[in-house]
Amino acid sequence: MTNPSPNRPRPDDLARRYIRLAHALEAHQPDFIDGYGGPADLADRTLRPASELLSEAQALHNDVQSEPDPTRRTFLDRQVRAMHTLTRMLTGETLPYAEEVRGLYDIEPERADLAELDTALRELDTALPGRGSLEEREAAVRSKVTVPPSELMRVSGAILTELRRRTASRYDLPDGENFSFELATNKPWGGYSRPLGNLQSYIAINTDLPVTLTGLPDLLAHEGYPGHHAEHAMKEARLVWELGWFEHNIQLINAPEGVITEGIAMNALDAVMTPGEVTDWLTGDLAKVAGIDPDAVREALRLAQLKEPFKGVSGHAAMMLHADGAPAKEVLDFFRHYNAATPERAQKSLEFISQPTFRGYIFTYSVGRRLVREAIERGAVTFGQLLTEALTPGALRP
Repeated sequence: MTNPSPNRPRPDDLARRYIRLAHALEAHQPDFIDGYGGPADLADRTLRPASELLSEAQALHNDVQSEPDPTRRTFLDRQVRAMHTLTRMLTGETLPYAEEVRGLYDIEPERADLAELDTALRELDTALPGRGSLEEREAAVRSKVTVPPSELMRVSGAILTELRRRTASRYDLPDGENFSFELATNKPWGGYSRPLGNLQSYIAINTDLPVTLTGLPDLLAHEGYPGHHAEHAMKEARLVWELGWFEHNIQLINAPEGVITEGIAMNALDAVMTPGEVTDWLTGDLAKVAGIDPDAVREALRLAQLKEPFKGVSGHAAMMLHADGAPAKEVLDFFRHYNAATPERAQKSLEFISQPTFRGYIFTYSVGRRLVREAIERGAVTFGQLLTEALTPGALRP
């Protein structure tokens, strides 16, 4: 894929109205926009009455139905539905939590099976060596593979270089794509990738909690290659500069595209490496780079495998908090019990699902991960299509 043409077209009426409405919503709900790389004159964050935005969203949704391209029409239809849902909430309408998730993300929120979690917890307790509580034994395993903050940039650089090489060999990365990378603190997330436009991204890792070597390849594939950064750069090059669909110059967090982008990112490492290759890499070259005992890496990888059944814990906790009205302490205890989490980790998890921007977004990870994986497995879509096409959650459902 080559660099975008310098003779760039201007957005059409639908894209202009879509981008303007998104920025108007951002004035009411900061962080509604994940990234924007389009014309500055459309980025008007003047605070306007929510009732005015509600009418604007409805009119835009009606006009989207006249878009002749069915792929573009479906994408805009689902995205503008989410914007309409948000404007309803901003006008003071109270939606049941499940309806909020459905309206914003075009998916159903899912609870975990507590009986399955209890079984997995017993298996984890039996398999994990050492003495003390499950929390203490997990922390002991992780401590052996923790990368000090002073070494994170160096070790992450080696990982990103290899992930970028593998991604470029499988998928058509656009010329000139790049990213800046830094460490962050005092954030509710573990990692973040913000698209900046012009094929660039800002990637950060949060060091509030210990970062393990065994988690870094997945984290950096998620945020970088072939995850968020690669997806945003490839979609900008194809959808914006080749097709002229300027709505893809802006990325919205509280919208169905979040399900797609997180589904891609949650499956990103598997798209460029087999589990065996990841294990060999971690116990070989990466263990040497980080100065960590390969046997400690193997032990941490076994722990990660045992923790796989707990992927839905955060979504279930969000349902407890927002649908059931459970007190924060009960949700913290739930995190500590099923994630064997330290008080600090449990508090971070609660902080994430409590924020207005992320209270429903939490399901984009678990549901997005499953939708993408199942769609790929049954041959409905390829990972390359996910990186370059304007897909919606509905397109991935059977």
